[in-house]
Amino acid sequence: MSNYSAKYEIVMGLETHVRVKSNTKMFCSCQNAIELADEPNTNVCPVCMGFPGMLPTLSAGVVDLAVRASHALRSDVQEYSEFDRKSYFYPDLPMGYQITQMYHPIANGGEVRTLVEWVEKTFRIHHMHIENDAGKLVHAGGKTLCDYNRAGSPLMEIVTEPDFRSKADVLAYLEELQKLMRWCGASDADMEKGQLRCDVNISIRPHGSTTFGTRVELKNINSFSSIGRAIDVEFERQCEMVERGETFHQETRGWNDEKWFSTPLRSKEDAMDYRYFPDPDLPPLVIAREFIDERSISELPIDRRMKYKNDYKLIEDDARILSNDRTTSDFYEQLVALTWDPKKSCSYITTVLFAIFEGHTEKMWLQDIKAETAEIAEVIKMVNADELSSTNSKAVIEKLVFEWGIAREWVESLGLKQTNDTGALEAIVDAIIAENTGQVAEYKSGKEALFGFFVGQCMKKSAGQGNPKIFTEILKKKLS
Repeated sequence: MSNYSAKYEIVMGLETHVRVKSNTKMFCSCQNAIELADEPNTNVCPVCMGFPGMLPTLSAGVVDLAVRASHALRSDVQEYSEFDRKSYFYPDLPMGYQITQMYHPIANGGEVRTLVEWVEKTFRIHHMHIENDAGKLVHAGGKTLCDYNRAGSPLMEIVTEPDFRSKADVLAYLEELQKLMRWCGASDADMEKGQLRCDVNISIRPHGSTTFGTRVELKNINSFSSIGRAIDVEFERQCEMVERGETFHQETRGWNDEKWFSTPLRSKEDAMDYRYFPDPDLPPLVIAREFIDERSISELPIDRRMKYKNDYKLIEDDARILSNDRTTSDFYEQLVALTWDPKKSCSYITTVLFAIFEGHTEKMWLQDIKAETAEIAEVIKMVNADELSSTNSKAVIEKLVFEWGIAREWVESLGLKQTNDTGALEAIVDAIIAENTGQVAEYKSGKEALFGFFVGQCMKKSAGQGNPKIFTEILKKKLS
């Protein structure tokens, strides 16, 4: 913890750019740069390269995903929004301007709820707008090369209120935002692939003050760990300047994660001279209320997580794992609806299915399994009804995962149905006791750890089909 933490409070707001997971770029039919292309300047056309006379056409797919993302942020999706031109001149921006939404964004307000060190917090969203991305500059051999594959790709810029008071707040928010974008299908939000980029606006003020200090924007931060380090260093830098009586101006700084310091990029005023004006080539975006409402999302990851923890009484780690992605969470919801057993449904996902995936030669996910959810649920029901042992159930699950089929048919064909015939099981117990008189004498003399040996021998003699609970009850009576 910083030596200045007791005296100064850090205040932060975030501007996060999220790559929309559409098939095409925002205003042309070129392939969207969701993944990095093997070769530069292959996914380009006269429109995204800004050739004279070329007109943009807004992608319906981008609007669809942006509306879904707005619902995930609990934002107010606007039926009417507009596009503006933001003029600045960099070689990675072939048009000489960016198409964005300055005055009438697609979504206003909203919030992200998450857990910060086990405490639920809510961070407010100011607005979200959509815009096209610039290209990429590559500096090598004393030259600057331009790759325009990314130019024109659709972005969502999500701007928060200055609600963050710690590094933990920021990281928890970003992790939850990543989940939300994946949950609604709007983006994979993978920082390593440039699908999520975050600028952090930082200021400090004495504890108890309600006045905001002069903010500094940190750019070019490309991982969660780097963001954490940049926040720590910038907090120290600003505190030291204030302690020395220095004043500093609002500016944008670049972060060097290898050397752990930032450098000034440019001064940043509240009203930058980007010469915003309505884009003359694009009409206003008008979205029907029915279109907006059809894409609403009832439950978010945090809602499911809290339900699993509070209502289903799962441990925190299991609640987190099961609510981490939509596929896993929906699968779990279906299992619980069929079995009415939240804890065992959780166990069969996190320990049985995930163990099968881990042991497979190729990467597997829940969407890859051949089994019907109802058949996995049937296995759980059979275990609960003492028709199948938990040990043998794993063999049945594995058959369902890789070969499909009916759970009960697999149990029969594999000869795994559990025997609950008390008379037959008692005969097995009598035989085991007769065959192991030495162990029986040791057990009765006080070596109680041998009890597990007798249960194991009974299970072995029954070829795994005897009910271990019944074996246990009979053995306790016979050995007492």
